[in-house]
Amino acid sequence: MIITGGGRGIGAATARCAAARGYAVAVNFARDEAAAARVVSELSALGVGAIAVRADVSQQDDVQRLFETVDSQLGPVTVLVNNAGAVDRQCRVDAMDEKRLTRMFSINVVGSFLCAREAVRRMSTRYGGAGGSLVNVSSAAARLGSPGEYVDYAAAKGAIDTFTLGLAREVAAEGIRVNAVRPGIILTDIHASGGDPGRADRLAPALPMQRAGTAHEVAEAIVWLASPAASYTTGAIVDVTGGR
Repeated sequence: MIITGGGRGIGAATARCAAARGYAVAVNFARDEAAAARVVSELSALGVGAIAVRADVSQQDDVQRLFETVDSQLGPVTVLVNNAGAVDRQCRVDAMDEKRLTRMFSINVVGSFLCAREAVRRMSTRYGGAGGSLVNVSSAAARLGSPGEYVDYAAAKGAIDTFTLGLAREVAAEGIRVNAVRPGIILTDIHASGGDPGRADRLAPALPMQRAGTAHEVAEAIVWLASPAASYTTGAIVDVTGGR
């Protein structure tokens, strides 16, 4: 299993869940090598193969190198989790500039396309592969819009929803399943990245379940979608939102 953005938050939780089920895991990271190394150490202690690979998923050459490294060190990829993503400081659309928008869509959308391309080239029966599974990490923001906070992030995740549906139908007859999870308010450091570290706790009382979710709860949904237990599920988008 390749997990982009696997050093922290939902990505790291997914790595732990996957390793507990026997997957060898490639933990991709862009900057925080120490965090990725800690996750790899945890996975190795469970007796599974685990490596950390630095790569910026928005850069084609980096993505190709990521997959080639996994080919040589762990063997054929069977699952890709497109988890790497980014938010920016909370603001309105009329305060956003080109640099912010380019970064937002390069990481969240272009990166997912590039990684999926490399995975399909390896998994698809069209290319001699044995099949596999892709799970994209979207967001409830895709259907809520995130007004006054992250409309650009919400729009990028809306693109991921559409991407999931289209790619699922494109490769369904080639042994590849493509699904997505849409996390809601989850206790990770993504809120601090947006300049509001207390956001999850602040919003929790207004949620139907009256609490924020955990990265582990999202990870369980991701690993289920990736597994043979979901063998007849493709093109699905699973909300992990506490009813929001």
